[in-house]
Amino acid sequence: MTRKLPYIMIAFAAAMWGLIGFFVKGLNNAGFGAMEIVAIRVSTAAIILILVGIAFYRSHLKIRVKDLYLFVGTGILSIVFFNWSYFTAINLMNIPIAVALLYTSPAFVAVLSFLFLKESINRKKLLAIIMTVIGCTLAAGITGQGGTSFSVSSILIGLGAGFGYALYSIFGKVALRRYHPFTVTLYTFLVASAALVPTTGIASKAIVLFAGDAWLYAIGLGIFPTVLAYFAYSWGLERTESSTAAVVATLEPVVATMLGILVYGDRLGGLQMLGSALIIISVISINISIPIRKQKKHFTV
Repeated sequence: MTRKLPYIMIAFAAAMWGLIGFFVKGLNNAGFGAMEIVAIRVSTAAIILILVGIAFYRSHLKIRVKDLYLFVGTGILSIVFFNWSYFTAINLMNIPIAVALLYTSPAFVAVLSFLFLKESINRKKLLAIIMTVIGCTLAAGITGQGGTSFSVSSILIGLGAGFGYALYSIFGKVALRRYHPFTVTLYTFLVASAALVPTTGIASKAIVLFAGDAWLYAIGLGIFPTVLAYFAYSWGLERTESSTAAVVATLEPVVATMLGILVYGDRLGGLQMLGSALIIISVISINISIPIRKQKKHFTV
């Protein structure tokens, strides 16, 4: 069970990410745009993390200035860049295509991990990645767009979302060699907040944010699919390979699909059911491929 715990934590993080639509829809209905919601997400998370850090993780609040580039990687190149790419792709194309392109991230992670982290790509991992990409494409609901074509630039921006999403696993893996998972999560959102709050002008809509129940959605967005999810993912990532973690994390679109069905009455087509099944099978294949080493009996005092 102990060996499975990192994968369980990553799957938990993916489940939390899958719930993000609930909070985003609430804030959208309150009058906030896409990037404003991203700014709310990262700034709320940063405030919560600072308070938690002061209360429980004071010894993990400091970083070396020379390591700041790692959090520029996780905070700006990943969090900010992938969100910008993702929402831009949605505007240029449509949601199913944008989601499918976003979830090419495991393939990017596998290649980047091979090139920069010297992680191997075995047959089972390669097969799981292929099944995941196909599964995400089907789960996104791509059933043919009646001959509709998209520009090369829009497709590249959509792939940029997948690439940016993948960068968290790469920069995060390096950062976790030097810092506690809490430290990595905290500075990721501090840096992202520093970049987004001034550029989105979200501060000017503070009155709207604290009107009605918008603030509840904001706090929920900051806690569940953000603080808890990224902390759990960082904890699991520290104890497993980046490419494996990325595949397990693709449970997110399955959870998101189920949220749509159960809460918003969305219908699940045959191809989406097949796609979800492929994702689940790929996650199971990753888990059963974990090598089980024989443990030597020993005594502790």
